[in-house]
Amino acid sequence: MALISMTGFARTEGSSGDYEWTFEVKSVNGKGLDVRSRLPHGLESLELDLRKLATKYFRRGNLQLNLQLTRATGASVLAINENALEAVLKIAESLRQRLGSPPINVENLLALRGVLETSEESEDDEAIAARQAAIMDSARDVFAALSQMRALEGGRIEKVISEQITKIYDLTVAARDCPGRQPEALKVRFIEQVAKLLEANDNLDPDRLHAEAVIIATRADVQEELDRLFAHVEAARELIASDDAVGRKLDFLAQEFNREANTLCSKASCKELSHIGLDMKTTIDQLREQVQNIE
Repeated sequence: MALISMTGFARTEGSSGDYEWTFEVKSVNGKGLDVRSRLPHGLESLELDLRKLATKYFRRGNLQLNLQLTRATGASVLAINENALEAVLKIAESLRQRLGSPPINVENLLALRGVLETSEESEDDEAIAARQAAIMDSARDVFAALSQMRALEGGRIEKVISEQITKIYDLTVAARDCPGRQPEALKVRFIEQVAKLLEANDNLDPDRLHAEAVIIATRADVQEELDRLFAHVEAARELIASDDAVGRKLDFLAQEFNREANTLCSKASCKELSHIGLDMKTTIDQLREQVQNIE
């Protein structure tokens, strides 16, 4: 199973009776699954059903649903507002008598705000239920399309992450085989550092000298860090090959990679090892950016 991205967009259209709609869903990365819906008036009851449906397709991500609903023009009914018409006629007759103006014509009368009203034809419960069921079918279609898009994007991210993990592995091998880590080189630097310590402290007692020597030797040894880096590489590859949602686990591993790389840089006893550590940190930063988008 390929990695799944948390980013994507999908759109679908549907219709039922006199109604048509456009259903859009946008997904971005998030800590969990958060579904927010923008629904037309009268369809708020679908919000909970949409959230439940989303959990069947997605495990993580912030989803924004947008449903736009329109009704065919022929479904509207024009009607005269009798109260408004009566009020306008009284005012018009009063002005006609006072000013001697001609009677108001029908076209001008109907153009006045409030005289002519548009009302929607009433629907029975069966038609409403059928429309809502069709909207939920559209939701399934748009979720399936989004899921497919997130999978395609996840496949591209997986390729990038795999290359980054391979680079971290190669840099770890380079650090392990670095000439500066060879026993003779370590021995020379150890002797030099102990000599500097003795020069700075003429009266250093044997116990203190032993303790300082142990510290110097420990700082020069990065084998534990290298062992953990190799282990993290293996764990990351296993996660990528698994069928689970591994975004959080990969994010944790990226933090562990970064921790070991920081220690490697701080312990580096030669320029070659320092350069390797810095290259590794750069690659790990790039890895962490990619992992943020994984479900």
